[in-house]
Amino acid sequence: MDESRQSSLGGTSAALRKAAPPPALCGFLLLLVLIFTVSYAVGVGAGPVAPGIHGNGTSRDGGGEGGSGGGVGDMGDMQGGHG
Repeated sequence: MDESRQSSLGGTSAALRKAAPPPALCGFLLLLVLIFTVSYAVGVGAGPVAPGIHGNGTSRDGGGEGGSGGGVGDMGDMQGGHG
């Protein structure tokens, strides 16, 4: 009777070992998470790279008119395409 218990337990543990990812993959993923966490912490500690520089011509609300929020009216003597 002990033999039947051991054989059923042995099959279950073998199936669990096959279903689990390899230890090297787990170690690699853990190292990757650790590297990204340290990199993020260093970036937060360093602060912004260039705090006085404005964006590249697009505003945060999705408009493509620049960071000042203006449009054709900000262009001085331009007629806005009217001749």
